[in-house]
Amino acid sequence: MAPFGVTGALLTLLLIASAAGAPSSSSVLSPNAVLEDPEFTDVIENITVPAGRNVKLACSVKNLGTYKVAWMHFEQSAILTVHNHVITRNPRISVTHDKHDKHKTWFLHINNVQEEDKGRYMCQINTVTAKTQFGYLHVVVPPNIDDSITSSDVIVREGANVTLRCRATGSPAPSIKWRRDDNTRISITKSLNVLEWEGETLELTRISRLDMGAYLCIASNGVPPSVSKRIKVSVDFPPMLSIAHQLVGVPPLYNITIECLVEAYPTSLNYWTRENDSMIHDSVKYKTESVSTSPSYKSVMKLTIFSFQASDSGNYKCVAKNPRGETDGNIRIYLSSPPTTIPPPTTEAVQKEIWELRPNVNISLYGQSTTFTSHLADKNSRYQSNLNEIDKSEQKSSEESAKGFDFIPEDDKTSGCTKTHSGLMVVILQVLFILQINRHF
Repeated sequence: MAPFGVTGALLTLLLIASAAGAPSSSSVLSPNAVLEDPEFTDVIENITVPAGRNVKLACSVKNLGTYKVAWMHFEQSAILTVHNHVITRNPRISVTHDKHDKHKTWFLHINNVQEEDKGRYMCQINTVTAKTQFGYLHVVVPPNIDDSITSSDVIVREGANVTLRCRATGSPAPSIKWRRDDNTRISITKSLNVLEWEGETLELTRISRLDMGAYLCIASNGVPPSVSKRIKVSVDFPPMLSIAHQLVGVPPLYNITIECLVEAYPTSLNYWTRENDSMIHDSVKYKTESVSTSPSYKSVMKLTIFSFQASDSGNYKCVAKNPRGETDGNIRIYLSSPPTTIPPPTTEAVQKEIWELRPNVNISLYGQSTTFTSHLADKNSRYQSNLNEIDKSEQKSSEESAKGFDFIPEDDKTSGCTKTHSGLMVVILQVLFILQINRHF
């Protein structure tokens, strides 16, 4: 099969040549002159260009003489230019040549390149046997998400299956990846959780409120910029309540705030009631508020009761309603005893505690043992600690006294006597101190 467009190109060239008239005198050669056929001096470079740019293809020849150069689009079977003439009706196409090198280089210009401009371009010389060469124009197109066939925001019931779709165009064909807007994991199934999912469709099985949020469809093909679309997935479910403390005691005249944690989507209508189901409104006695938390389907209901009294005791109910259902929770509040501090002990209390003492202190006095009791029933009282200190002091003194009698060095009898008298005095003082305590109480 002959190269594309040869016949049409030759026909066009003949028409142009005939319209141009006879060759000029400068082109008339003597009979003995040797004519050299025109030749290509360089290849047509393949070019890759983003859509929207301008591009220039070059065809370099020598010995062109009276021959003509034509440009053609091979895939479209279209003659674009012949010599200085533009044949196509495409206004984005033009042709120029380098006037300083005797028409050796012919340029095909394509402005605002479109994806349909891609393909093989042929430069042809209209010799008897046409000479041709090809260059390829690659047109790359950044990705573009087709909204008409891409999912938009969806609202589904909890437990249902959801399929999200994302389609994009571009050259080369873009790849599609899915991510969550908050960078949490995507729950494909109960056993499969991923940070990123690749493919035009994203299927979520038995969706739950934990899957609620925005999903990003990201299209990329290596041609900047990548593009994305944000698809919000909302999961409907009836309200659910959780209560940390269902029984609360409040001292008289204290302020108290009770809370209920609510989960609901759509956002629920929240309010408080008392035992007679009458709604509680803000007043000098009550303050109600609902505070949104994260994630968005959670909130905290709060009820503050000022200057709590016996008449405020009873059941309080937090109620949450949305189009999917209604639920409530009970909190019982009662009047409790006021907080107290431990008062200083009275004389009667001290005497009662002293009579409950059971002595257990041994003091050694000249080899004889005298026994006293110092054990208090209430181990946590401050009297126990005081008596324990006395006990320790007595035992230490007893040991020192014993040492004074039994371990006097022979070579230091004077020192030993001093220690003996000192130990004896300590023991006598301790006995007198204990007797004084008993007589005082």
